[in-house]
Amino acid sequence: MEFKDYYEIMGVARDASSDEIKRAYRRLARKFHPDVSKEKDAEARFKEVGEAYEVLRDPEKRAAYDQLGRRPAGEEFRPPPNWNFEFEGEDRPGEHSDFFDQLFGGLGGLRGGAGRAGRGGFQRRGFDTHAQVDITLEEAFHGTTRTLSLQRVERKDGKLEPRVQQLQVKIPAGVVDGQQIRVAAQGEPGAGGEAAGDLFLQLRLLPHQFFRVDGRDIWLDLPVTPWEAALGETVRVPTLAGRVDLKIPKGSQTDRQLRLKERGLPGRPPGDQFVVLKIVVPAADSEAREALYKQMAATMAMNPRAAMEGGR
Repeated sequence: MEFKDYYEIMGVARDASSDEIKRAYRRLARKFHPDVSKEKDAEARFKEVGEAYEVLRDPEKRAAYDQLGRRPAGEEFRPPPNWNFEFEGEDRPGEHSDFFDQLFGGLGGLRGGAGRAGRGGFQRRGFDTHAQVDITLEEAFHGTTRTLSLQRVERKDGKLEPRVQQLQVKIPAGVVDGQQIRVAAQGEPGAGGEAAGDLFLQLRLLPHQFFRVDGRDIWLDLPVTPWEAALGETVRVPTLAGRVDLKIPKGSQTDRQLRLKERGLPGRPPGDQFVVLKIVVPAADSEAREALYKQMAATMAMNPRAAMEGGR
């Protein structure tokens, strides 16, 4: 069995980024696509490029492959005795080289194999593609629609040419940070009439000016005055659905946590909003205010550090 240098096949350096590998694949896939390429070995090269991309695009497969080190392409090869990597996927015999099957157990990957020969010529389901979409916390709460610009290839005058497609994607209410949305058949196009891959969008919540997010729960630091905390006032509190009234328990101290039930991100169950009280002390920046503080010190004398002193 011959060793395959997937980096050489893709024409990229061994430390190439995922974006560089993706660009190389798109360029080579257009060049050797069996439906339009005039190269005599187009089908074999297209399959070889697809196999290399399947390994190098997957962080786990790539890390396992890299452990083999540098070897001359075509060198006689057998997997090391301690090679025991396993990967989930469908077993589709005949879609990959013997080299791939020996390393990865004949698995064609979670989505999109390297291709197969059928009655209608070379066939391969398109690879899945992945992208990140940044949304605001308000958009995650209410739901939104995003217009994405996707790089596509289309056949024109017998050639595959790149084009930009505008795609509207609906993001439902209640999504959380890191969640993936699958958009069917919007990934890489297939070959030989096979279906396109899927597009997976990973959502990232942008930082908010006031709120923090923990799963579906929302946290808010709420500034309050000493008298609001001491007397137990009712104050207006922002939530993602609008302002609500919150009764502060009498005698509250700073860092006390209050819960607004089901005021977090929608879901089953919905999240809550937690309000953390932060007492803000007015400055003694005038004679009148200084006199008032002295009166408070005399009237409400206390030692908040008594427990620390331990009688010393």
